[in-house]
Amino acid sequence: MRTSENSADLVAAEDVLLFANAAITATGQREFRSGALDQQLSLDFLHTYVRVNYRRLYAASLALDINDHNAARIVLGLLATAGEASAEERRTEGRLIAARLARLPPQRVYRLFGEVRRAGINNRRTRAIMRDWLAARPDLGHDAVKYRSGVKTAARHVHLRSPQGAEPLAEVGAFLFRPGKLPRYEHPLLDAWRRAHYEQGAVAELPFTVAEGFAARHGMKREVFLKRAAPRMTRLERLRTHAVTQRPDVDLAAMPLTRLALYVLALPFEQRAARRTELTGALRTAARRAAGKHAGSWGRVHAVLDDSFSSSGSGQKRRRPLAVALACHHLLEVLAAPGAYRGLWTSGRGDALLVRPWGPTPLGMRVLDALEPGPGGAEPDRLVIVSDGWDNAPAGLAGEVLRVWRARLDPGRRTAVVHVNPVYDADGFDVRRLAAGVPTAGIRDAEDLPALVEIARFAEGRTGAAELHAYLDRRVALFLGEKATENETEKGAVA
Repeated sequence: MRTSENSADLVAAEDVLLFANAAITATGQREFRSGALDQQLSLDFLHTYVRVNYRRLYAASLALDINDHNAARIVLGLLATAGEASAEERRTEGRLIAARLARLPPQRVYRLFGEVRRAGINNRRTRAIMRDWLAARPDLGHDAVKYRSGVKTAARHVHLRSPQGAEPLAEVGAFLFRPGKLPRYEHPLLDAWRRAHYEQGAVAELPFTVAEGFAARHGMKREVFLKRAAPRMTRLERLRTHAVTQRPDVDLAAMPLTRLALYVLALPFEQRAARRTELTGALRTAARRAAGKHAGSWGRVHAVLDDSFSSSGSGQKRRRPLAVALACHHLLEVLAAPGAYRGLWTSGRGDALLVRPWGPTPLGMRVLDALEPGPGGAEPDRLVIVSDGWDNAPAGLAGEVLRVWRARLDPGRRTAVVHVNPVYDADGFDVRRLAAGVPTAGIRDAEDLPALVEIARFAEGRTGAAELHAYLDRRVALFLGEKATENETEKGAVA
């Protein structure tokens, strides 16, 4: 009996790791080698399978570094199947859902509330969660202007009413459901929206995404509009319009590392070369911020970074795999001891700033190079491989090299090897692996690399299911105990 129980625990642990990899990397969008429908069907199966068989662990996934798409799907699945959970499970789920919603971008939450309404999920717990989230919004008037249809849907679904004497909420209600009834609004954004219909000067007072529509209606020149709207833009909006406005106050180093890497890769080679000092400095600063307390703690680090043609991604995720590799390159340089980092691109390029998706994926050859001793004849303490796992020049060489290395040359595991994969394989319901003995973790943002390396060790087979469950319990306790001082996912707030 004990053997069968241990086997069941092992299967459960493998299933949870498989789901975690999918929830980190997959977004239901087209990838280089699979279409959007394949991605969506694969995710549908995984979510249903894990929710039905491991509901507690399914809910606990909200405390991991999963992407927003899958976090919203988990919340929807838990709310839709509340009858399948015990009273204690519902209490824990409610806390996890509330904590995760507080960290999601508001537009994602409003979209989720729309799905809740369309699915007819209208139990008391769901309405309470929605009311609490709306009540915690710092400025519901701002949301009513920027996410009008989302706020309207949510307010209608929970029957949101203004408390006695709550004038701001009453104004929001009039703005949403009785537009034109009030001659003016006390809330500045609501009144700016009213005036923007006939007054061009009011357009710049609105959130950028709303102001764009009014600017087009008034026939404003794009350059003039962008300069007037710049003070109210978020950091991301400033970055997107930087090529037009050329504003000197765009602080690239303040951007998240992976998003900054995407911006750099979108620039022509000439601009990258001309702005080398600025761009490289910004990437290194963002990497130091992402590394935090882990900076310099990884010892000698060698990395194999995939810049093959498949790293171009797809039309929906353009250059995303290459951006993750570029961001990891700079982050690993900071995580390694000073002067103890060596990054090898599959194309053989030595200039990280000018990488582009090109050629096959000779991972095996680059792994051989990376396992060579560094300066002073010292072997690396860590080998990190950032790739989609399609080793094809020749096929399968990387896995064989790592197998022989581990069995013959490094049985004592002096060098820790980990493979992080930014691409979800819909056919395999997981990220593609190089070899059975190589721990693999899905990755979406390079900033999550230190945490993902910790998760990957569970896939190596040297730790048991009990350790994985204990790790998840710690993550849940930390997730529920934190009080964020700044909502980092608030993309609607003015930077």
